[in-house]
Amino acid sequence: MKIYVGNLPWRVDDAELEQLFSPYGSVDSARVITDRETGRSRGFGFVEMNNSDAQNAISELNGKDMGGRPLRVNEANERPPRRGGGGGGGGGRF
Repeated sequence: MKIYVGNLPWRVDDAELEQLFSPYGSVDSARVITDRETGRSRGFGFVEMNNSDAQNAISELNGKDMGGRPLRVNEANERPPRRGGGGGGGGGRF
């Protein structure tokens, strides 16, 4: 199950996010999302765990204080596929 973790302190990295979830079960992946241009954290991330461990982690960690900020932890919603950019749009000359 993919878990959304929001309101992370800016200093948190992938390893620290994994450590936060590891007491609740085996963590398959933990990733803090960063800004492409600056490389700085965007304040949220995703963790993948098996379903039963994930449910336990969500119930235990949602609202928990981390660095003075209450975490938002819930099941991640799958994002719909992004539409391609690139200005293709059809109707152009060949």
